[in-house]
Amino acid sequence: MKKITSIIILTIVLTLNYGCKKSLLDQNNPNTITVEQFWKTESDAKKGINAAYAMFYQNGVWNRWIYFRLDLTSDEGWSNSPWVELGDWTRFQYINYNFWEGNVNSYRDTYKAIFRCNQVLTYVPAIQFADEKKKTEILAQAKFLRGLYYYYAAILWENFPIVTELQNPVDLPQKSSLAQVWAQVEKDLSEASAGLPEQWTGAELGRATKGAAQALLGKAFMQQRKWNEAKTAFDYLVTGAGRANYDLVANYQDNFRAENENNRESVFEIQFSDANKTGEGDGPNANMGSNRSQFFAPRSVGWSDGQARFWMVSEFKKEKTTTNQTDPRLRYTLFYPGLEADFGDKTYGRSWQWGADEAWFKKYSRDYMRTNEDYFNQVNNRLIRYADVLLMYAEALNELGQTTEAYQYVNRVRARAKMATLSVAYPAIGTDKDLFRERLKIERVLELCGESVRFADLKRWGELDTQAGVAKVALRDPDFRNFVVGKSIRLPLPEVEVSNNPNLVQNPNY
Repeated sequence: MKKITSIIILTIVLTLNYGCKKSLLDQNNPNTITVEQFWKTESDAKKGINAAYAMFYQNGVWNRWIYFRLDLTSDEGWSNSPWVELGDWTRFQYINYNFWEGNVNSYRDTYKAIFRCNQVLTYVPAIQFADEKKKTEILAQAKFLRGLYYYYAAILWENFPIVTELQNPVDLPQKSSLAQVWAQVEKDLSEASAGLPEQWTGAELGRATKGAAQALLGKAFMQQRKWNEAKTAFDYLVTGAGRANYDLVANYQDNFRAENENNRESVFEIQFSDANKTGEGDGPNANMGSNRSQFFAPRSVGWSDGQARFWMVSEFKKEKTTTNQTDPRLRYTLFYPGLEADFGDKTYGRSWQWGADEAWFKKYSRDYMRTNEDYFNQVNNRLIRYADVLLMYAEALNELGQTTEAYQYVNRVRARAKMATLSVAYPAIGTDKDLFRERLKIERVLELCGESVRFADLKRWGELDTQAGVAKVALRDPDFRNFVVGKSIRLPLPEVEVSNNPNLVQNPNY
């Protein structure tokens, strides 16, 4: 699919022309394809869905700023950026609700992505296909991508206005509740799952699959604590028909490098490329890489706007492997002062030159191939991987009172890191659901640190619902001292949106 992305921009510049009377000031641009001219062929339909995938390369979402929201605002990360307002938005100090990099850009790009999905869902049904199955697959991909963006909107803003039809410039979307957003996610992903193939091959590799839809649907149910529904969604990948397509790869580091992408552990990943070393945007040669490592790399390597909390280094070292070694996942997860002594690895080819208590995110970095970072990181982001599914499946089973059954799925993840089985390492857990849940919280951070899942985890576990819970998180991350229960759990809606739309209501306590 990386090869496809170089031509997907064609439909991005499409503009919807709505009913005003023609005048000298209302003329079609002869250099731009209109809606009436487009959406006629199978090729147009495929370009349309590719344009929806292309939104991953926009600054507001997976190219850059969403990592500040999901990784740095969790207790895994923080910001010491000299750009004070940017740092404040990772410390729950939201003053200007219209701050572009912290809020408006991500909000706008989320809606742009949803708009492109809505274009496909509006126009493609009327296009004639030689093979109707291909039409079904394109429509299902649009529903998957729309469901994905609404999933993250629910995590970030919660009460995010739902738009499922193409809008006129004067339309004013109605406010939506978090429950309504989740219902939309469930609907989109359920319908997507029914129309998506189990696998793609060749140049199509990397597109959404049935397993990706089921996994994201399960994650949506988990956030609502619908444990039985979550288990049922995950069944397809873990015990059902789709399990033959997924497994853990032998080498943990293969999940975060440019080699061995779209492997059996990958349930869904963003197809990044360094083919175009240009700026981000909607042009045909726009950047298709990730900026994350440039912003999260150590000082003198990148911009160092995002760092990792040091408590995770200590957590990794609390338990040795069965051969009395340091947990090997630490080697590929974090840069930290003892990396060279513990594993013989230098940080971007240099011995440690940063603070004794500093750490940096290593996943998706290119330290193994170069000594600095830039804006064109080609390493695919494994947005959902099978280890996450297995740990969530175990969590759902535990919440359903099936703790004994849940052990095996945690043990599969631990075994790759050469850690003892859970019952051997922590026999006191037994069948105690609460103790199992507490241990699973640690297992998830050891396996998934820096993979943009932690903030959703904290929300799902209810750790941000009470002052006592937030106080415990603040022991690991002092930024949570600024966290206001009932407010900071969600972002404010951009003030410009609320001011311009009388149907919207600002999020609670803002």
